Amino acid sequence: MRMMHLPDPEEALPGRSLSMAVPARHEVLGNQLQPPFAEGLKQILFGMGCFWGAEKKFWQVPGVYTTAVGYSAGFTKNPLYEEVCSGMTGHNEVVLVVYDPLAVSLEYLLTVFWQGHNPTLGMRQGNDVGTQYRSGIYWFDDEQLLAVEHSARCYQVALDNAFPGKTITTEILAAREFYYAEPYHQQYLIKNPGGYCPDITCQATGLPAFPS
Repeated sequence: MRMMHLPDPEEALPGRSLSMAVPARHEVLGNQLQPPFAEGLKQILFGMGCFWGAEKKFWQVPGVYTTAVGYSAGFTKNPLYEEVCSGMTGHNEVVLVVYDPLAVSLEYLLTVFWQGHNPTLGMRQGNDVGTQYRSGIYWFDDEQLLAVEHSARCYQVALDNAFPGKTITTEILAAREFYYAEPYHQQYLIKNPGGYCPDITCQATGLPAFPS
């Protein structure tokens, strides 16, 4: 069943205490997937629809230390993929991006985010429909929040100029616990080069590029 609204916390599936097994290293970058990360590295979570293609966009960015896919912004503890897809966990499919701010700016990562999907579609992305496909940015500190809010305002201005009435639906929230997805999801598209990868870019949808 495709859920188009988030469950209340008391409605959400209970989950479990056992956490997911996580591969030790990133299949492409070779770095660790789990904290603790080196001092100076920062983290942010992005929801852009199906997390396979979204993760690939970010592991290709110079200055990104590691990426991982998982579930966040919901209620169920240690959810499974099938549970998230039921719409009864409240979670979004997200990408954890760990980056070196001396090598790549958050502003650049946000540009990749806005231009890498359509942030105006609500609970869907392309043909993927459901609450787990919503656009979202989940920040870890106040400095990130300020940058995210400024970036969203700038992109909304670009939308207003190009498509009056089209509005960003991106969820902007403080990061909650990030639950790693099943190992087969991690760096899925390097393991399965012909795998499903909806490339919903601004160019494909007719949305404007992020303003420079």
